[in-house]
Amino acid sequence: MRAVDIIRAKRDGNALTREQIAWMVTGASDGSVPPYQLSAWLMAVWLRGMTPDETTWLTDAMVDSGVRVDLSAVPGIKVDKHSTGGVGDKTSLIIAPVVAALGVPVPMMSGRGLGHTGGTLDKLESIQGFRTRLTLDEFRAQVADLGCALIGQTDEVAPADRTLYALRDVTATVESLPLICASILSKKIAEGIDALVLDVKTGSGAFMAREDDARALADALVGLAERSGLRVAALLTQMDVPLGRTIGNALEVRECVDVLRGGGPADLVELSVELAALMVWLGQGRPSLEAARDAVREALADGRGLAAFRAIVQRQGGDVGMIDDPATLPQAPVRDMFTAPGEGYVARYDAGLLGRAAVQLGAGRARAEDAVDPAVGFDLLAVPGDRVVAGAPLIAIHARTAADVAAVRPMLAEALTMSATPPAPRPLILDRLGLAATR
Repeated sequence: MRAVDIIRAKRDGNALTREQIAWMVTGASDGSVPPYQLSAWLMAVWLRGMTPDETTWLTDAMVDSGVRVDLSAVPGIKVDKHSTGGVGDKTSLIIAPVVAALGVPVPMMSGRGLGHTGGTLDKLESIQGFRTRLTLDEFRAQVADLGCALIGQTDEVAPADRTLYALRDVTATVESLPLICASILSKKIAEGIDALVLDVKTGSGAFMAREDDARALADALVGLAERSGLRVAALLTQMDVPLGRTIGNALEVRECVDVLRGGGPADLVELSVELAALMVWLGQGRPSLEAARDAVREALADGRGLAAFRAIVQRQGGDVGMIDDPATLPQAPVRDMFTAPGEGYVARYDAGLLGRAAVQLGAGRARAEDAVDPAVGFDLLAVPGDRVVAGAPLIAIHARTAADVAAVRPMLAEALTMSATPPAPRPLILDRLGLAATR
């Protein structure tokens, strides 16, 4: 078999065989296919697409390029959640411990933020000492003991994905539904789960800004997950404005603790309850989705979710004192205010612009190798729908220096839209997909 023949076949619009796809993925893993030929193949896939069978075979081959974690010794249906990412998207820190507290195992492998979207691992590492790099043996043992582990992808899991993603990132082939779906699902399948909940976001702060594109991605992910033998449900959610009231790693951990204590902003609570309920229902922790919602709300109100999160932090080496007293989380030395330019209603914050402003402060990374400042970010003191007067504080800026504050002020001004009348509300959850539209 030759790479050039496989590239030519896909270039000419032909469907590849399972064997051809597996051969290319093996070549990505062991280096037998050089990067220039892998890049050509990826571009051919980007241009010509893949059939559902091809995408399934690609996913299987990427899973088989590494270790498939065996969690069969852990009783119950193992469930994870994947979000396509957004600004202020912090639900994993809430829902993973809550679902585990309700008896459904959650083996969760997460990623780091890149660009304007935040990463779960970066948030967790703002807790002093928290270890996101566990061995697979530690991962299995913790899921068995606590019902949940929150870690990053290990070297053994879907190694071909790292090679192919790095090439996609530099060859303008990221935006390909088959490649996106195979990348996401290969890692989830390899971590040993039985069911998956997807949060596919759309809007200015999302990877897929156009709703039609996000819906196509959600449909493709659900279809691939079902063909791969997973129980799956998906939500299509809006990311025109940030989720919750905080942007920035330590600030978002603080807000998650607030939700786990029974408080928190309404939108973050609403989405966290719905995602967690779907996980509990798919994991057969409750007989109906409504019963699962009730159980999640109870676990937030009575502190079981917080206790589970505290146990996870302690087991993974984190300072639980920062959970008991979030004021001890990292704090930026400079705090300033962005205020309302006039009287009226806050109509909108452009989530994408606020996310890029947070990266400017150091809360995110423009390149994979960039360091992240856990302390910096924004508190949204007024949210869309609030009526304010001129000079009212809208956004608290947490920064390293006064120069950083000055640099982001124009970005905040551009992100803000004011109106004379209240903005029309837009639902947070736009649609449901999978398992009979998650009845």
